[in-house]
Amino acid sequence: MPLALLALAIGAFGIGTTEFVIMGLLPQVAGDLGVSVPTAGLLVTGYALGVMVGAPIMTVLGTRMSRKNMLMLLMGLFIVGNVISAVAPVFAVMLIGRVVASLAHGAFFGIGSVVAAELVAPEKRAGAISLMFTGLTVANVVGVPLGTFVGQSAGWRVTFLIVAVLGVVGLAGVAKLVPDLPKPEGVRLRHEMAALTNPQVLLAMAMTVLGFGGVFAAITYIAPMMTEVSGYADSSVTWLMVLFGLGMVAGNLVGGRYADRRLMPMLFTALGGLAVVLALFTVGAPNKAVAAVAVFLIGALGFATVPPLQKRVLDYAHDAPTLASAANIGAFNLGNALSAWLGGIVISAGYGYTAPNAVGAVLAAAALVLAFVSQRLEHRSEPVATRSQQPATGRADTPDAEVAHH
Repeated sequence: MPLALLALAIGAFGIGTTEFVIMGLLPQVAGDLGVSVPTAGLLVTGYALGVMVGAPIMTVLGTRMSRKNMLMLLMGLFIVGNVISAVAPVFAVMLIGRVVASLAHGAFFGIGSVVAAELVAPEKRAGAISLMFTGLTVANVVGVPLGTFVGQSAGWRVTFLIVAVLGVVGLAGVAKLVPDLPKPEGVRLRHEMAALTNPQVLLAMAMTVLGFGGVFAAITYIAPMMTEVSGYADSSVTWLMVLFGLGMVAGNLVGGRYADRRLMPMLFTALGGLAVVLALFTVGAPNKAVAAVAVFLIGALGFATVPPLQKRVLDYAHDAPTLASAANIGAFNLGNALSAWLGGIVISAGYGYTAPNAVGAVLAAAALVLAFVSQRLEHRSEPVATRSQQPATGRADTPDAEVAHH
């Protein structure tokens, strides 16, 4: 694998840290800026909405730039957003900083996925994508716990300054290690927009929303679930989140490895397993051991879907993949926001802290149904017609292309 993937992974690590570390620092931020904790929660919502809106907008704005230069610009935006957050005198400025940083998120992962795929042989594309996303998953094992510890001991502003420094390292890595790949000839904005109308691209995005909705329906409310239902101490939530992060790392790497061999079977296994684990977690949460295993498996099975779904979007939007790839990253955050909202509804309705797990199981099962629909549509396609849509890059001979043909 090229060393350039390390630069992309470093950028992903910084982005993943800033996205999730705020959840452990909300009480400190709320107290310092003089707002309630629910109001401070808008820093999470605002970030997610910024990713959804920013992913397509920043990608469209970057259509006239080389992908390397756009990645550098996005890392610069990320640095500025985190510096604003670190020095914010009032809550409104902090929120602006979060939104500014979020604008880089979707486009960075979307464009980075395309670049990672182009840096390797066709049969290693999903593996390359998963290596870039490893930065995001490792952030939940290392970056978020350390950032939370630093924020609680030295102040939350220090955490965001450190994240900004990570952005500088990522920017330098992209500038030094990522090759200046030639911009594809003949690709215009209308081609990028047209790729979003492909039924298979839309199905992959819908699977992303529902599958990751299943993950975050449970994880958003993991703290009260573990303390109120499973009987863990408040201090145990940190290592439980590390366990979730370890699952993310393992699932992402396994998903990338097997998606390059048998993409759809990998997707069926991950989504089906996720639905089953979430359903069992609904009734098994009072048992500490069951709860801990479930947290790990939710992270593993959830992130095992990332490389195959991202690769599927790239495969079916092969003529103009950048916008579709970035939009799929926005779909992850749409799933996060949707599931957090649904989970809150069932808790408020009096069904208890385990109810979001049931919501997650339904969402994951719905994603599995869409995966079967997607494969059925694929099988109904004429092989000759499918081949004629392949780009003239030699990729039609890859194992995944053969699966798409048959």
